[in-house]
Amino acid sequence: MFPHESCRFQRQPQEKRPSRSSHGASGKIVRRLSFVARTQEVIARAIGRIQRPRAQPRPTREEIHALPAFDALGLEDVVEVDSAEAAAQASAELSREPVVGFDTESQPTFVKGQVSRGPHVVQFAARRRTYVFMLHDAHCRRAACELIGSSALLKVGFGLDQDRRLIALRLKVQPQALVDLETLFARRGYGRGVGVKAAVAIVFKRRFSKSKSASTSNWARRRLSPKQLLYAANDAYAALRVYHALQTEWTE
Repeated sequence: MFPHESCRFQRQPQEKRPSRSSHGASGKIVRRLSFVARTQEVIARAIGRIQRPRAQPRPTREEIHALPAFDALGLEDVVEVDSAEAAAQASAELSREPVVGFDTESQPTFVKGQVSRGPHVVQFAARRRTYVFMLHDAHCRRAACELIGSSALLKVGFGLDQDRRLIALRLKVQPQALVDLETLFARRGYGRGVGVKAAVAIVFKRRFSKSKSASTSNWARRRLSPKQLLYAANDAYAALRVYHALQTEWTE
């Protein structure tokens, strides 16, 4: 169990005469916030057009099993963030992204009444690679909190209610600009509970495989296995792919 650490940071004193570079940084932040606002407006308009959708059939387990495999990430596209240097580099690269796929992993509980001590891992997926932050490291935890709490970085994923609750409880930060794609599928007539496997089948006509042994493995480990890294990375990556596909459909 890693020590709890507040993700609040002291505000730096403002200079009376900001330099040109500070004006440029402020401009980038304003543009990024504007992008997030526009994206959320597109989502709101799309939801508004389908307030009373027809019920849509979900693909069955057998139908999904018969589909060709989803083009998932390989280990060469996954970065395990476990040091101050790695956290700084990952944060810099992710901060340049307008939207990322998002998910968390926690050590599972098997006893009734047992409380999860997670999240132990937080993953952010960009278009070309996914960064898996190991929260036992204080630098990685701090960097992940900044990204989670950033309203300028849109984060999309599936079934994020528990993730949101555990993040607020354990990491002491309120997630900002977080979109649960499960809700969007419910608005489109697929009902509640559409996860990443069903969404990938609906949108791409592909089979997204999830390892049960990986999902119930020990996510509190200091070093994740290759199977764990791929599991965590592709959950976030698939969410990002689904989001981009839906956004294209909404804006056409």
